[in-house]
Amino acid sequence: MTFFEYNKSWTESEISEIEIHLLQGIFQCRTTEAVEASVTFANYLSTVGITPENCPLFLKILEIENHWVIDALIGERDPFLLLSAVQPNAFIVNRIFGMMTKWHKGGIYSKNLSVILGVLQSVYSSPKDGYNIYPLTIANLNAMGKHLDKKKGQDDPLNRIILEILDKISELEDSGNPDLEEKAIHASNIRNAFFDNRKNMEDVIPPVLLVTVDGRKEIQPRKRQEMTANQKRPQRQKAFSDSKMEEAAPVKEKEASPAPQPAKRSTSSSSGTPAAG
Repeated sequence: MTFFEYNKSWTESEISEIEIHLLQGIFQCRTTEAVEASVTFANYLSTVGITPENCPLFLKILEIENHWVIDALIGERDPFLLLSAVQPNAFIVNRIFGMMTKWHKGGIYSKNLSVILGVLQSVYSSPKDGYNIYPLTIANLNAMGKHLDKKKGQDDPLNRIILEILDKISELEDSGNPDLEEKAIHASNIRNAFFDNRKNMEDVIPPVLLVTVDGRKEIQPRKRQEMTANQKRPQRQKAFSDSKMEEAAPVKEKEASPAPQPAKRSTSSSSGTPAAG
């Protein structure tokens, strides 16, 4: 059967499924072409800006473990404020904790972590209000706490944000609610394990969660040499100048041949009188 005989028609739903399937293949970034397509898509999404309608797509891009894609999405923005234009809700926070759970300790790009910590810092700046938005669990606290790097100390920007969030949650210890107090005590224990040199993070967080990953395995996009008009112009000007110089160069005249000399008359050298005819 040739393609001329193929008369199948597609519904809008089927077309959408095809589009989604192709996008999912792109976002997996398993090939150079997929990475380049993801970078282009992320750059486009960055120019559009985040809205409540496209927020899920921003979250989807953030889940991609490829820093070239993340750089394209964030652009020149402050990563901590990337999602600040959208009101946090349970869906966003749940996806964020899902990322933190999925990513291994040390295996996450710092800008990814900065973006999601910016959201959590905003949500739990008022711990009770934050808990009403998303009632976090012990597993959520472990997923966040495992990204603390004790060797870098509290002056590390990412460590500092995580510690501040845990500190806010620990304020719920005197809330009178047993469920809240359990989370508050665990948050406080994670902080204490970080600051106390006599303790290890494994004392409060399951060791299996603290397995580190050395480096990220990423596929790099090809380097594209894009010459701007300004870069091309000097070459064109040089070619133009060279041609003009050739045109303006004086033509070297041929050297004139010496004019023929008139024949000398023969004279008598002895008498000085003309010879007889």
